[in-house]
Formats: sequence, C-alpha cells, structure tokens
Amino acid sequence: MLATYHLRHALAIVLTAASFSAADDLSDDLTARRARLMERLGAETMLVVTSAPPRRYSLDIDYEYRQDSNLYYLTGIAQEGTSLLLLPGNTERREILFVKDQDPAQEHWRGRLLTRAEATARSGIQTVLSSTQFDDVVAAMLSRRAAGGITEKDATVFFDALGAGRARVALTLDTARPGEPLTPTQERARQLRDRFVGFQAIDATPLLTDLRLIKTPYEQRVLRKATDISADAQIAGMRTARPGVYEYEVKAAIEAVHRGRGALSWAYPSIVGSGPNATILHYPASDRKMTAGDLLLVDAACNYEYMSPDITRTYPISGTFTNEQKALYGIVLRAQDEALRVATVGRSLADVHDKAAEVIKDGLLKLGLVTDTSGNQYRMWFTHGATHYIGIDVHDVGDNRRPMQAGMAFVIEPGIYIRQSALDALPRTPENAALIEKLQPMVRKYEGIGVRVEDSFLLDAQGPQRLSAAVPRTISEIEAFMRQRPSTSTGR
Repeated sequence: MLATYHLRHALAIVLTAASFSAADDLSDDLTARRARLMERLGAETMLVVTSAPPRRYSLDIDYEYRQDSNLYYLTGIAQEGTSLLLLPGNTERREILFVKDQDPAQEHWRGRLLTRAEATARSGIQTVLSSTQFDDVVAAMLSRRAAGGITEKDATVFFDALGAGRARVALTLDTARPGEPLTPTQERARQLRDRFVGFQAIDATPLLTDLRLIKTPYEQRVLRKATDISADAQIAGMRTARPGVYEYEVKAAIEAVHRGRGALSWAYPSIVGSGPNATILHYPASDRKMTAGDLLLVDAACNYEYMSPDITRTYPISGTFTNEQKALYGIVLRAQDEALRVATVGRSLADVHDKAAEVIKDGLLKLGLVTDTSGNQYRMWFTHGATHYIGIDVHDVGDNRRPMQAGMAFVIEPGIYIRQSALDALPRTPENAALIEKLQPMVRKYEGIGVRVEDSFLLDAQGPQRLSAAVPRTISEIEAFMRQRPSTSTGR
C-alpha cells in the first residue's frame, strides 16, 4: 500500500512538472510572437486588440465561445472580455493585458475566470489589469497622460510622436463592405479618430498574417497533435460506417474521439455525406441511413488548443469501390499526388491548385465528362479550390500567390462531384444544348458520386510532410482497412 502511494505521488509530480513545462513553452512562444510583432510595428505605434464578442444562439443561450484568432495568437487567453495593448517604444511596460475581474456570483453560473496571476503565467505578460480599465488606459495614452502603471517617462517615444502627429494606432481592421454597418473594430477606430488627434489608424492585420503564416516550433507540435487526434477520429468513423448505419452515427464516433482526446471542439462542423449527399460540399444534416454500395465522404477535424487541421476521406461503406467510383477516385488521388510534387519552397499554393486542376481536367476528358480542357468546363465537377492554409483558423490567413516558406501549413484537397443539377443549371444556348447532349450519357453513368481527398501538410526544408498519413488514402489501403473492420455487436 505504501509503495503504491509513493508510486502515485511520484507520478503526480512528473505530471505536474510536465504541465508546468507545457505552460512555460506556450508563454515563452507567446512572448516571442509579441516581440516579433512589436519590432515590425515600430516604436511610435500602439497596438490595440480586443476579444471576440459572445454570439447569441437562442434567447438567453450563447454559442460556445470562440476567441478572436489574432488575440489568441498574441496572448493564449481564450476567455471573453480580454484586450491587449502593445507599446513597442516604451522603456518598461510594453505589454498590458486586460482581463475580466473575478466575480464569484457570475462564476457560479458561467464558470471560473482566470486570476491575474494565471493570466500572466499563461500569456507571459507581467502587467495585467481589469478589463474595466481598458478604455481609460487607451484614452490616457492618446491624451499623453500616465495610466495603468505606464509613466510619462516610460511612454516618451509614443507621446512625442503624438505631439508631432506621427503616432500610429494599429488595430485588426476588417475589410469594409459597402452597405454594411461598421464592425466593432472599425467603430472603435472611428471613435478614437473623433476623440483624439496626433495619430493615424492603421491595419495590423497584414503584419499578423505574415507572422501567423510561419508556424513556430511550438505551433508545429500542437498542429501535429491536433492532426493525430483528427486522424484517429477519421479512422473511428471508418470503423463505424457500414450499410444500415446513419450518417450521424459516424459523426458521433468521430466527434467522440475529438472530445475524448482533449480537443476543444471540432475545427469546423463535421461533414458526413453518403451517396448523393457526398456531392454537397458543406452537407449539414447527417441524417441519411447508408445503403450498400454508397460512398461516404467525411470532412472532419478537431480544434486542439486553437490549432485546426483539415482531413477528408471518401470510402465505400461496403468495403469495395465500384468501377465508376474507382475511376473518379483515381483521378482525385492522382491530382493530389501530382499537386504535392509542386508544393515546395518557393512555389505557391496557387501553383499547387493549378496542377491539381490540370490533372482533373485531363481525367474528366478521358471519362467523357468534359469536352474541352482549355476553359472552365471542369468547374461543373470541381467546384472549389484545391488548397488553403491551416493554423489557428482552418481556412487560415495568407495569400495563395505568396511563395511558400518552411514552416507554412496547408492542405491539398481536390474533388469531383457529379450532379445532374450542374447540367440543368447551364443557360439554354445552342452551344450548351450541344454540350449537354454529349455529356449526358456519362453524367448518368457517374451521377451521385462525390469524391474528395484532403490531407494536412507542414512544409519544411526537405519538402511537405503529410501530417494525416495515418488515415488510409489509396484505393488498396482503404479497401484493405474496410475488409478488416471488426463486426459490430448489433450485427450490422
């Protein structure tokens, strides 16, 4: 009994030490991220970043809270009511974090809030103030007054810049859309311009985008973990899928792995579409009972510590592809393989997409599903981009035309979706009538088949690393896995 106690005590010490080590790794990484951003902002700039507002689901119920991605990238703080000020030109207090005050009555209803010490431990920011002080501190800074522990001497560079009309206030401004109301950040910028002088409001988004594109070693470790969980979840879905099972049962098996392995949630609503539902890109319902011969398309991944991979697999629930399914799947698989050859340092995601589209065009022509590869006929059947960045957001920030660098993370996701409605929607012109007549027999042959193959990649100096390689992908791998699935207790 005593030996057991000592073993448990030793294990607890090891686990606690590991937890503190992980927290230190995060806070160190966050501190380095802010330092890189402040270097780019310059000494005469003040950065203002605020948390995302809660969103109402129904009456007095909110959606599960999701922090603003840029604020999380800089602070690691996921709770609402959080704000950040960065003053790169200050000599002492260059970073101030604002968090909600603890309130036992509210915490009884809504959950515990971080103490200021805990916010410091997580973020690495030493000066933590109440969120109720945020507006006053911002106003004081723009009025050249001491506040929040910042003295006039500390802020001399920024205050002098204000006096000379050279100062800048950086915010994460959204692109204004004609006819729509200002976003909260745009409204804040307008109010600051109305009340104060001596500065120019600038958009910090390009600087943050540039930083977020290159994953730090810490982010890479978290992304790998998120992808490992997502891969295991996809495999759990493959084990569940079979004739007579509902799509939502597969979805439940997948999301149980996400939560069971410590993920915060899904990275995006899981897409589980069988048969004709596989041709709907963001199919939401997941309520169809699967039948023998169906293909099942599953696009699902988790949000683990605010890192979001993206994985799609398409597989025959009965265990074997039909000839028609195999023909389309083979084209999509070749498109991903060929596009992957292009995904190297110095090339762009736009180049990766173009190669995937080239392979799909040629494949569709050989099957008689297009008559011409020089134009956009193929867009009837391949209706989305073949790639995007991943990271804190599953469709992460970044320009697809930018040359790729080591540390970037992305997906390659070609797809083909054969729907009669694509022909029916064509304008009724003589040219389209002739095209429909030529394509109709092949559309009937392949109608209702939707295929997408998507993997998450991390680029390093040696090339792209397939993070989701554990999930069966080729025709032979998938068929072998589906044949070896254990039978269920219900006999399905």
